[in-house]
Amino acid sequence: MELILNYFPNLTTEQQGQLLQLYDLYMDWNSKINVISRKDIEDLYLHHVLHSLGIAKVIDFKPNTKIMDVGTGGGFPGVPLAILYPDCQFNLVDSIQKKLKVVDAVAEKLKLTNITTTHKRVESITETYDFIVSRAVTAMPTFVSWVKHSVAKKSNHELKNGILYLKGGDLTNELEPYPKASVFNLSTYFEAPFFETKKVVHLPLKFKK
Repeated sequence: MELILNYFPNLTTEQQGQLLQLYDLYMDWNSKINVISRKDIEDLYLHHVLHSLGIAKVIDFKPNTKIMDVGTGGGFPGVPLAILYPDCQFNLVDSIQKKLKVVDAVAEKLKLTNITTTHKRVESITETYDFIVSRAVTAMPTFVSWVKHSVAKKSNHELKNGILYLKGGDLTNELEPYPKASVFNLSTYFEAPFFETKKVVHLPLKFKK
């Protein structure tokens, strides 16, 4: 928690309490349903919570922003972002229902009323969102093909509506087809060596019916 407060010092008492509960909640659920690798669970706050909140260093979501988290797994980046932005709406999507069971339980325990979950393939979702977030579920061209119909038409942020993608490594080849993509190095915001190769990619997508 000190790690999170170091980078997000303005958290309310309620937000701090919600974030503090994450460790015990995920330790308990991970023993039943493996949503975080065993070697990573001890580094929950660094590898999962702070990594998820890297998106909040790139954009400050305005109230009533609608965000879809695709391939959320156990709830990342959606759950930490929902804690940080209680006035925004988050739909956490995954094709594996047992993982969403964990998300639902965590959201209920933390009283995160701004989270809904959807168990289906993202290609079949008809609702539109201001932003689609995810943690490296696939290569960008595939991801774009999944979500290009899900972007809302009206932009309300400096960053245009589209994808905010947490990814690592050299993205040169993968992003070559997308000249409008912007890459934000998380090492600019976070000091830990873990973030040396971690990035947030913003890819604006035009509304398509």
